[in-house]
Amino acid sequence: MKFTKMQGTGNDFVVVETNDTGRDWSQLAVAVCNRHYGIGADGLLLLMPSAQADFRMRIFNADGSEANTCGNGIRCLVKYYFDSRYPEKTDNKVLIETLTGIREAHVQRSSGRVTGITIGMGLPKSGKNGKFLALAKENIVDIMSSVQYTLLLKEVVLLLELVSIGNSHAVYFTEKPVIEFPLNEIGPEVERHFLPEGMNFEVARLIGDNLIEMRVWEHGVGETLACGSGACATTVAARLLGYVGNATTVSLPGGKLEIQWDGIGEVFLSGPAEFVFIGEWPDTVSYKGKGIVVNNEVLA
Repeated sequence: MKFTKMQGTGNDFVVVETNDTGRDWSQLAVAVCNRHYGIGADGLLLLMPSAQADFRMRIFNADGSEANTCGNGIRCLVKYYFDSRYPEKTDNKVLIETLTGIREAHVQRSSGRVTGITIGMGLPKSGKNGKFLALAKENIVDIMSSVQYTLLLKEVVLLLELVSIGNSHAVYFTEKPVIEFPLNEIGPEVERHFLPEGMNFEVARLIGDNLIEMRVWEHGVGETLACGSGACATTVAARLLGYVGNATTVSLPGGKLEIQWDGIGEVFLSGPAEFVFIGEWPDTVSYKGKGIVVNNEVLA
């Protein structure tokens, strides 16, 4: 199986182009994402045919669970689509089918190569106890009074903003540098607190005009260097609280992402995507139970 390793602001993926809908991609994701016995990645990205868009995206987290969407992952697939599949394509727009609907992306190119990508991430939703409500201009005041949820975990009081942007997120704003927050302790607790399928958790701090620093604990993965939908969710929460305006820069350990949201419509995410290397994954490697299996020998 041929693959391409890609990354967007340090959020790394194994990209596979396929039309195979019958394969157990969940188990394969666990094997290929293993950083010691596999390729190593936060997730497995599939570029598949679509009857509704230019291509279909499926994404599986490192634990094998399937995610609804992924901002960094979409950008990686868009770059792959333009630079590897259709470099002669003159239209800088592409439509992507995801589990949350059709997403539209626009690219910037230099010397025929994609240098920047902007994605429409859809309409954000917000709510309490995991029950997300559609945001609209006339009910923002009501949502601001109900979006916050107080949670006590490991003697830490968290005032959380719950936002869905395809994936579900709990956002916590702190006045201290985010590097000081015990994310590895609190992240797993928040991940399973609201929804049985889990949700992402972001810790964020306003560090300048329309500038936020953020760390993320991703459902099914753990702490990652970046999360596109998480940066969008954090920006939505920050704007509802009056912290930022329409355009925000989110600084993550893996780099910076640009988010635009006018408080009413769709959220737009802009950032880079890069190729890392290409390779071939042998079909003799699989995943069974808790072990990576090579030629029927359990390695880990």
